[in-house]
Amino acid sequence: MQVLRITRPGGPEVLDFNERPAPTPGASELLVRVHATALNRADLLQLQGHYPSPPGVPADVAGLEYAGEVLAVGPLVRRFKVGDRVMGLVGGGAFSEQLVTHEREALRIPEALDFAQAAALPEAYLTAFDALVLQGGLRMGESVLIHAVASGVGSAAAQICRAMGVQVIGTGRNASKLARASEWGVEKTVLCDTQPPRFAEAVKQATGGRGVDLALDLVGGDYLPETLSAMALQGRVLLVGLVAGRQAQADLGTILTRRLKVTGTVLRSRPPEEKMALTQAVERSLLPLFQSKALTPVVDAVSSMKDARAAFSRMASNDTVGKLVLRWD
Repeated sequence: MQVLRITRPGGPEVLDFNERPAPTPGASELLVRVHATALNRADLLQLQGHYPSPPGVPADVAGLEYAGEVLAVGPLVRRFKVGDRVMGLVGGGAFSEQLVTHEREALRIPEALDFAQAAALPEAYLTAFDALVLQGGLRMGESVLIHAVASGVGSAAAQICRAMGVQVIGTGRNASKLARASEWGVEKTVLCDTQPPRFAEAVKQATGGRGVDLALDLVGGDYLPETLSAMALQGRVLLVGLVAGRQAQADLGTILTRRLKVTGTVLRSRPPEEKMALTQAVERSLLPLFQSKALTPVVDAVSSMKDARAAFSRMASNDTVGKLVLRWD
């Protein structure tokens, strides 16, 4: 089988194709022929040598999500059979024509989705659902602030909020990208084109001076202190990404007096048991919404795997809205 390999740390030019033996599924595993995968910021960081893969995952093959069909199953597999269409998250190695995954970490692809759409689903929607609902405790009637709302996770989170009847305020640094946000149920957008960003006052105005109940922070850095100022009493901040930087100066008095909770979260390094539990929760709560088209993955572009270098360059330029999908021809 072919894999898209990172030959050395660097830019998209270090990617190259390589032939490798096909993997063999274990007792409870599926062997999946990958039809499509999608790019994530973690892949770009791994390409640059800044985000090493977890133990047991190929260090030189990136890719965190896949959509494909089952080629073979282990003897203890009960949930799927050969020929089933599946999608899911992996710790890495999805930039391969074939991969193996535990059956409890795989999701059945809804009939309403093709492989390209399905490849854009796992990382964005599992991350958003886990942060908003399972960790953030999001409830109907609340208000949510989503940073980088035009990103893959941002657009997924906005759609989940819309399905739950939640008011959404979104931020972004590109006016044309923010203009798309109303498609996903975002009621108000705030352009963050200053340094440091300023959005707390606009958020308070949009919530009648109260502030938001929950913030999904996909950028970190100097967004954090302004986010704390935009929170309602007993608000919850879920820190998911650090593209704006790993350091921030926060007013601890704001956290103390407003009784705020700040929670950091990642998916890639979690133990398999936690990933399985999340997968099953998404299967119950979200897959029916994709089948009914209440949720729809936001795809920026679909490219051939042979054009992966150009796709990585597009991601690095921050010009995307939603996910970049790579398809094996």
